[in-house]
Amino acid sequence: MPHILVDRLVKSYRIAERDPGLWGAARGLFHRRHRTVHALAGVSFSLERGGLLGLVGPNGAGKSTTVKVLAGILRPDGGRVEVDGRHPFDDRERHVGRIGVVFGQRTQLWWDLPVGEGFDLLRDIYRVDPARYRRTRDELVAMLRLERVLEQPVRQLSLGQRMRAEIAAALLHEPELLFLDEPTIGLDAPSKLAVREFVRRANHERGTTVLLTTHDMHDIEALAERVLIIGHGRVLADSPVDTLRQQVFAQRRLVVDFAEVPPDALSVPGATVVARDGRTWTFEFDPATTAAPALIARLAAAQAVEDIRLEGLSIEEVISRFYAMHGAAEA
Repeated sequence: MPHILVDRLVKSYRIAERDPGLWGAARGLFHRRHRTVHALAGVSFSLERGGLLGLVGPNGAGKSTTVKVLAGILRPDGGRVEVDGRHPFDDRERHVGRIGVVFGQRTQLWWDLPVGEGFDLLRDIYRVDPARYRRTRDELVAMLRLERVLEQPVRQLSLGQRMRAEIAAALLHEPELLFLDEPTIGLDAPSKLAVREFVRRANHERGTTVLLTTHDMHDIEALAERVLIIGHGRVLADSPVDTLRQQVFAQRRLVVDFAEVPPDALSVPGATVVARDGRTWTFEFDPATTAAPALIARLAAAQAVEDIRLEGLSIEEVISRFYAMHGAAEA
């Protein structure tokens, strides 16, 4: 049985509208207009226990709504949602004790309390055995390098420190499932690397099932075994990252450092020049019709070469092109 099962999930919001200006505000008091926004329109997917799924999509695609439904925060309008056999919204009390949730722009710690006291309060809320709590807390504090902030109020932490503390807070009760909604938003490079490494270890070593939503494609490339792309409330793709890259863009790139600047007229059968920077030229080719060794041999025969690097399309380019192909990006 999958750890997460989502079948034709539907969720809509009713939003009030009014005309601009004071007159519009006055009219809105007596004649309210509404429109319906379909955040999710038949989303289906499943995730096995111990898996790590990256959920991506443009703003307004339905990523956070999906996480909130799975976490039991929102009741779906239709479809079937099960997490470990439980219905998240209808069985919230039992459900929340088995999951951990981190929202990048929200906090579950108390703003004016020191981090350590916030952890202790969460132990009481989740009714964690004291010995088990101390063992888990000490392990999380060491792994996320939180020793120096335990006595600091949450409001005095940097964003990176707070996010590491939030992830520790979400795991104090050793949940089976971790929802991460934009966990690296606004973080500097060292903090992002620390968060990614911890999530990877939690997934691989603890067997924690992880659902990750993010706009940072480096998070997806570093962590996700599989990527689910949502657009306009629907699933547009569900596949491993490498498979998605091949579906979106079959061509490969060859970056060549020539011994000297080649003539502008230089051309090689089976490849197209896409960038030039002095002696460094970038070629694109289709490996289905042109083998890389043959292309390299042609380049070396045409011009003296110092170095050659074979590259795939970056994950940012893959996702961007996929959005363009499906008209998924916001207008």
